[in-house]
Amino acid sequence: MLNNSLNNTNLIKTKTPQKTLAIMQPYFFPYIGYISLIKNTDKFILFDTVQFIRHGWIERNRVLKPELGWQYVGVPLAKHEQSTLIKDIKIDNSQNWKDKLLAQLQHYKKKSPFYKQTINVIQKGLDTDTDSIVKMNYSTLKSVCEYLEIPFDCEIFSEMNVEVDTVNAPDEWALNICKAIGYKEYWNPPGGIEFFDRSKYEKAGIDLKFQQVNITPYPQRRGPENIETGLSIIDVMMFNSPEQIHRMLDDYELL
Repeated sequence: MLNNSLNNTNLIKTKTPQKTLAIMQPYFFPYIGYISLIKNTDKFILFDTVQFIRHGWIERNRVLKPELGWQYVGVPLAKHEQSTLIKDIKIDNSQNWKDKLLAQLQHYKKKSPFYKQTINVIQKGLDTDTDSIVKMNYSTLKSVCEYLEIPFDCEIFSEMNVEVDTVNAPDEWALNICKAIGYKEYWNPPGGIEFFDRSKYEKAGIDLKFQQVNITPYPQRRGPENIETGLSIIDVMMFNSPEQIHRMLDDYELL
């Protein structure tokens, strides 16, 4: 857990007084930018009522290989129709996938200063009796945030029972959810800048912002020329203290 130094206002960035909302699909142990979005907004929604797309970040993410390069770790999914919504995607728990995942991380033990703490976070997150990929990812995100002492005001959209206006374009999901639950500021990763029509949000009185997180390389005990960036939060936790991670989470600008 964090020590008392995390109460220092120089370390934790103060949120804006206005309520801020972020909405993302439920990712599996995502990269640090996703966690930064959770930390620096007031409410986070896991959006799970759209079609599941294979080979994304919902069922897998990237960590280091034992030697050079990176590898995927992930969750095996039960067979499903192509049109299946994210909320209906099931885990294939007939496979011993949790032990396999932990075995893929064994090589970190020799060189990672926070191996034990990180494994505890992972095991706690995976310790949920579910075949829902959404609920599994909710559990793992919650475990990460508890370790980092990040307030976790997060809901699963399909369980919120919220009625939104008819959506006529993809960028209206966030807009209409903001209107339905009364949020006046919406944050999104920068990849959506060209995707969103700012005028729609301005007309509705909603401040649309894009959070650009600076991904800072950190030592991975394999030489500076072999550093891999943008990996899962698993890798970040293996090599960085909670205090160091908070500095990374707060290293961003709003566009």
